[in-house]
Amino acid sequence: MKNAVAAALLLLAVPAHADESQIQLREGPGRVLVQANCITCHSLDYIPMNSVFLDHAGWQKVVDKMIRVMGAPIRPEDVGPIVDYLAAAYGRPAG
Repeated sequence: MKNAVAAALLLLAVPAHADESQIQLREGPGRVLVQANCITCHSLDYIPMNSVFLDHAGWQKVVDKMIRVMGAPIRPEDVGPIVDYLAAAYGRPAG
């Protein structure tokens, strides 16, 4: 009985992971690159969660940080299209 209770408590303590198939990014040029690159390190739900804070320059800093600090394996030629997509689809206006 103790083991069953301990197992049940352990299951409750483990966080549920988001079902990535339910997260749909907005259509637009660069979307496929964002999906392919960002999902390798984190859930796609971080993108809309951060969108209220970031303009084009902000998304550029985030992508640069992901590459330099976090080691994201994003090809240099993909950085521009990724940042442009994030800014267009999820960025706040500059200003």
